[in-house]
Amino acid sequence: MTQTHPSDFSITADWNSVYIDGEWRSGGRESIPVENPATRDVVAEVPAGTTEDVDAAYEAAARAQETWQEVLPQERGEIIRAVQHRIEEHHAALTELLAIESGSARPKASREFTSTGEMMHDVATYPFRMTGSHSQSKVAGKENIVKREPVGVVGVISPWNFPFQLSLRAVAPAIALGNSVVLKPATETPITGGLLIAKLFEEAGLPDGVLNVVTGHGSEIGDRVASHPELSAVAFTGSTSVGQRVARNAAEALAFPAMELGGNNPHVVLDDADVDRAVDAGIFGSFMHQGQICISINRHLVHESIYDEYVSRLTDRAAELPVGDPLDAETVVGPIINAAERDSMLSYVEQSLEAGATLELGGDADGLFVEPTVLSGMSNEMAAACNEHFGPVAPVVPFGSDDEAVELANDTEYGLAASVHAGRVQRARDVADRIDAGMVHINDQPINNEPHVPFGGMKASGMGRYNGEWIIDELTETKWTSIQHQPRDYPF
Repeated sequence: MTQTHPSDFSITADWNSVYIDGEWRSGGRESIPVENPATRDVVAEVPAGTTEDVDAAYEAAARAQETWQEVLPQERGEIIRAVQHRIEEHHAALTELLAIESGSARPKASREFTSTGEMMHDVATYPFRMTGSHSQSKVAGKENIVKREPVGVVGVISPWNFPFQLSLRAVAPAIALGNSVVLKPATETPITGGLLIAKLFEEAGLPDGVLNVVTGHGSEIGDRVASHPELSAVAFTGSTSVGQRVARNAAEALAFPAMELGGNNPHVVLDDADVDRAVDAGIFGSFMHQGQICISINRHLVHESIYDEYVSRLTDRAAELPVGDPLDAETVVGPIINAAERDSMLSYVEQSLEAGATLELGGDADGLFVEPTVLSGMSNEMAAACNEHFGPVAPVVPFGSDDEAVELANDTEYGLAASVHAGRVQRARDVADRIDAGMVHINDQPINNEPHVPFGGMKASGMGRYNGEWIIDELTETKWTSIQHQPRDYPF
């Protein structure tokens, strides 16, 4: 059974269909309830896609890609611009949808859409940035030409924390560069991470089959998405443990894995830092979207000479943050996405207290609303510091020297993002250069993303980079063509 959806981006629209080969296919599948994390109410249902759906999506994508890669670059760019215009046009409806499905308070939702718009503006230029090269040869009368071609079919497995932005940061570049896509959004956010995006591209006039969206449980269809024979590259954002499995599956399919994985991001405050400025950054970096951001601050590393002052000011500021339903315009801290995530972070807090940490603020929850939490007397080995807690929790760890700060910052398997505050920029740069992270921000906090600079991590935080020329490299492949213009002498 197929159906066509009107331009309805509300939570009450009919979202109970997968999108394959330009068709909204419903019926014949179990449904997955979508919950509003603020109220715990079921607000929609989506299909529990099957491996047969995944196979159909890849087959459609492979057929469509052969034609799509031949479409003129300006026409591919215009599709991206058309989606961008629709995002801007329906901003209010999309913000409400994001709040209801993902618990995104207004500051976070606004930032997500702003960053997505900036990214789409840049991605629209990608078709004309698939540049190659021309070089001379060591062989007389020969010329060498290197050009870029799309990789083929790109699988995208996206997360629930920034579902719209982190889906589109892979989907849009892939499409702009002449690839086709099979998108599997997170189970918690199948609408804003998947079906909504299908609607936007459908309205923008994208040909059938270039984008396909299959919702469902990762445990049931994730392996097939990441290992399908038609797969050429897979973009995954999520935990390191799941990412390793996705990468293994992709490697067996000889597909390139672009992985953005876990983080344990330090916010380093040196003894000559402006404490107020460091606290301002620390508040934003720890409590934006309830700390449910891969690049949020996981540990505040603060010099012992200003430690007490920093903890006091951080606690006072955190206590003022409005907690509540994301649909309330005043809310800053909304709900945690689900009970499992809530229980995990509260367990880390409890284990840290048992190990000797001091609870300065918070430490409890009302439903899925976890109180902004500040922990002092922390060490790097305590549970809330050494684990990626992914919540509104701010562990503050003291250090005595720049060398110790670097040692603590690097004492983790992760290397995604970091920030360093100091009175002298050169001193901060010296520390930043020694921190093993893919992104380091001086006199700021780690939650930064710009469309023209590389985004990604080191160590267990992933492989590959998003944005600009870096994602163009990963979603295209080079082809060397040589031309022998005059007869060549061979040895036999």
